[in-house]
Amino acid sequence: MTSEDQPAAPAPNSLSNRYGGQKRALSRKVKRNILIAALAVGIAFLAWVSTSAAIGGVSYKDVGYSTPDATVTEIDFQVTKDPAAEAKCAVKAMDSKFAIVGWKVVDIGPNAADAGTDGGRTTAHRAQLRTESQAVSAVVDSCWITDAGQ
Repeated sequence: MTSEDQPAAPAPNSLSNRYGGQKRALSRKVKRNILIAALAVGIAFLAWVSTSAAIGGVSYKDVGYSTPDATVTEIDFQVTKDPAAEAKCAVKAMDSKFAIVGWKVVDIGPNAADAGTDGGRTTAHRAQLRTESQAVSAVVDSCWITDAGQ
């Protein structure tokens, strides 16, 4: 047998040369710092969520609607906002093809502390809309705080 017939022995580090060496594990100090940073970000996020909901805006919830006749629709809804703030809510009535057949902007004034629930933050409202044809649904489109209420 000649040296040409014998298979060549693989280089001792051929796998590590091709795919890289073994990765080092993270040290305890690095793991601890990552954990502390993740906890700090989580706490900051929770603080932001809880304060942004309490500070700002207005939220609403559709409660129901009724259509006494083909030209009138009544919508019942709740508004949650700062009791001292003034808001406006756009309400709409729609027909069976989802076309808007009635639209109105409702003024929501400041609330007394004993009005509604949650210390005056959540109040119930009813709006009456004139419609062009029979409505099959009515919803609150949007609500916003007015400049006069800030």
